[in-house]
Amino acid sequence: MEKMWAGRFAKSLDKLADDFTSSIHFDCRMFRQDIRGSIEHAVMLGKQGIISTDDAKRITDELSSILSQLESGELEFDMECEDIHMFIEKILTERIGDAGKKLHTARSRNDQVALDIRMYLRDETNEIIVLLKNLISTITEKAEEHKASIMPGYTHLQRAQPVTFGHHLMAYAMMFLRDISRLRDAVKRMNMSPIGCCALAGTTYDTDRDYEASALGFDGIVQNSMDGVSDRDFCIELLSAYSTIMMHLSRFSEEIILWSSWEFKFIELDDSYTTGSSIMPQKKNPDMAELVRGKTGRVYGNLMGTLTMLKGLPLAYNKDMQEDKEAIFDSIDTVKVCLRVFTPMIAAMQVLTDNMFKAAQKGFINATDLADYLVKKGMPFRSAYKIVGEIVAECISKSIVLEEMTLDEYKKHSELFDDDLYGEIDLVNCVEKRISKGSTSVSSVEQQIEYVTEALEND
Repeated sequence: MEKMWAGRFAKSLDKLADDFTSSIHFDCRMFRQDIRGSIEHAVMLGKQGIISTDDAKRITDELSSILSQLESGELEFDMECEDIHMFIEKILTERIGDAGKKLHTARSRNDQVALDIRMYLRDETNEIIVLLKNLISTITEKAEEHKASIMPGYTHLQRAQPVTFGHHLMAYAMMFLRDISRLRDAVKRMNMSPIGCCALAGTTYDTDRDYEASALGFDGIVQNSMDGVSDRDFCIELLSAYSTIMMHLSRFSEEIILWSSWEFKFIELDDSYTTGSSIMPQKKNPDMAELVRGKTGRVYGNLMGTLTMLKGLPLAYNKDMQEDKEAIFDSIDTVKVCLRVFTPMIAAMQVLTDNMFKAAQKGFINATDLADYLVKKGMPFRSAYKIVGEIVAECISKSIVLEEMTLDEYKKHSELFDDDLYGEIDLVNCVEKRISKGSTSVSSVEQQIEYVTEALEND
């Protein structure tokens, strides 16, 4: 097959080298963006009188037909073509002849591929945002259901203070809400059109870059043609944002894995999202959460690979930059499949509230409230801290919890203790006393749910 760039070369490209440089097997997914970009480019060329309006119409009509046939499956990709851009141009030229050869006037594959990848990432990122919204909605629904379900909160994976399961879940809702904002910011910076930058130096034709950019949904144009064809900052930003999403999913997965273990038994995952063992019939493994946790490293690797690929490139375009696509395409696919599995897994999981509450009754997680009790009676916090530490040590030696110590035993440590201390260390009261904004009380969790719900509605 003759290359579109034939003419300068006396020999054909070696088959192995041809396969090595070919990208159609992965960039064919951008066919919609490539055709849409070409349609608007042809319209602009006709509008500016660079090609005739008749040729522009023949080009756009046939491109629309090619798009329809690709979407229906009537037309298949030719994997012998070098890339998606050459494939579309080849089919177009075969069908309408010389008019098709005029499409590539005033553009290069360099700015064409830069245009396609920006448009593709914009579309895919919008889909990821929708998936994130679905996950956040699922989390807030579960949080509403369990806004009063008490569980131990942890620091250093040690029981620390009582919280509600709803409060714990809303922490993740906030993370994923930031992820949406992060994606929005990245897309905003990316949404500048590079088409018309050509190979690197611009063109001698009187093009209308602003018209083409507007028609394709961009906020403006890239202002420097060399930057336009060589910039992949937006890939780095989005890969970083995708990696952060995966990090949040991985942290959540780790907790799900812990909570579903017999040692915790705070939740039970639905059978639809667990697997068994080939040898141990009692097993119910949280494989979906484990795979999400594992795939996080894959997305991290794509980010680091892309950063490394770009770090030594001189201006302007270099073939190295073809390596951006497989990395970011794989990351998009990974994030999307993880979100699609994770959301219904959370929706279907059973929360074992009794087990959570029993765990909260152990570990002296109301010790801070006991210290606060003494502070309210006039004792300096550090003095109260020391006394409560001694009380905890005594309880441990007697294998009892704070609620089981008698008032006489408490008074041996301080005369400030009275009968009302038991109300202060009641777990329900401990939670409800957290009245600061963003805290774990039921009313605060309700405010957090309202905040997230409004943020989703206004996005």
